[in-house]
Amino acid sequence: MTPVASIIIAVVEGLTEFLPVSSTGHMIITSRILGIETDEFTKLFEVAIQLGAILSVVVLYWNKFFPLNRKGFYLKLLVAVIPALVLGFVFSKKIDALLESPLTVAITLLIGGVILLFIDKIFQSNTIEEDEDITLKQALIIGFWQCIAMIPGTSRSAASIIGGMQQKLTRNLAAEFSFYLAVPTMAAATGYKLLKAYLDTPELLKNTDNLLALLVGTMVAFVVAMLAIKFFIGFLQRNGFKLFGWYRIIVGMALLALIYTGKL
Repeated sequence: MTPVASIIIAVVEGLTEFLPVSSTGHMIITSRILGIETDEFTKLFEVAIQLGAILSVVVLYWNKFFPLNRKGFYLKLLVAVIPALVLGFVFSKKIDALLESPLTVAITLLIGGVILLFIDKIFQSNTIEEDEDITLKQALIIGFWQCIAMIPGTSRSAASIIGGMQQKLTRNLAAEFSFYLAVPTMAAATGYKLLKAYLDTPELLKNTDNLLALLVGTMVAFVVAMLAIKFFIGFLQRNGFKLFGWYRIIVGMALLALIYTGKL
């Protein structure tokens, strides 16, 4: 992977991680367009640079994560992340296999796009506006919704936001709780991938070029993700999810066309 390619993929990650459009799906397609081989380092890179996106959430929502004596807040995040930790570990090999499938990405982008067209109308009377009012049961259910995003192209953000709205969270709170939940979820996924690489293929992390790509990619993802989060919250307050739905549908159809014409 060239330095330029690592920066491009990191920009894509930062832009899409917290939008309901699937960062994994966009990185898979970007890698294919750039002609990057889907090898072990590419898979590691696409997960590891999420550390930058994680840090952007912590910085932007510093008052939510610190001080550390907010036991209720952290307990809800712990409960919500348990489904992803368990199912992600059990189905890790199947998930890795799906990461190589642009067709899966195209189909899930389309399905998710159709859902987002109607999500604002479906959940118009939600009343929970503060994270203090989210119960442990609701947090757990949102955690199970998040697991749908293990299918590439679904979008972790979209799945957890829809799950939050289904549990009566307002549109803005559902988006913010999705950001909070991203921190333990992505930290666990990144830590697991890095540990697995260290144990199974240590040469990947001893390669100077690989380490440089990871460092640069993480820094770029951090900066871009901060800008994307600020944009998303403002846009969501004014416009809702419909535009993201149409975007997913257009991209999904374009991908299907490229796949079936043999260009992707």
